[in-house]
Amino acid sequence: MLYREFSDLYEKFKLNFYKNIFKGLGAREATLTATETFVVEVIHAMHRPTINELAIFLEMSQPNMTYKISNLVKKGYVKKIQSTEDKREFYLEVTDRFHNYYDMKNRYIKEVLKRLEKKISPEKLRDFEEILSLMNRELMPEVSKFIKTYEETEYEYRN
Repeated sequence: MLYREFSDLYEKFKLNFYKNIFKGLGAREATLTATETFVVEVIHAMHRPTINELAIFLEMSQPNMTYKISNLVKKGYVKKIQSTEDKREFYLEVTDRFHNYYDMKNRYIKEVLKRLEKKISPEKLRDFEEILSLMNRELMPEVSKFIKTYEETEYEYRN
């Protein structure tokens, strides 16, 4: 039951996101391939990785990853920021163009959470938040170890 409910919830968030991506495609050209979309979302989630860190996480070769990053830079979704400590190293940062696209997903999440706040008590909401925090911080080490914290980055996050 828990698995089904969580899986269904996750699917609905994805479907809403995909629907919004495709809505209006007739009025504009799709600028990212599916693979590029996934790569730029991973860059965003990893909070400013290097090309090497991204290649390791996605288990891709560095030359292949460099090619994909080059395309994302040309299309305006990613920029490379030179490290102040090691001039040979570059951090990958998403641009405002990416954030405009990505905000579609966040709008729906915020809308659903506002509805939830109206439906359940503040106590249950706090319990739910604690459960989500536990899942986020302790139960997903395979992914979490690749995500940098604010303290590990050289810049202030947009949000």
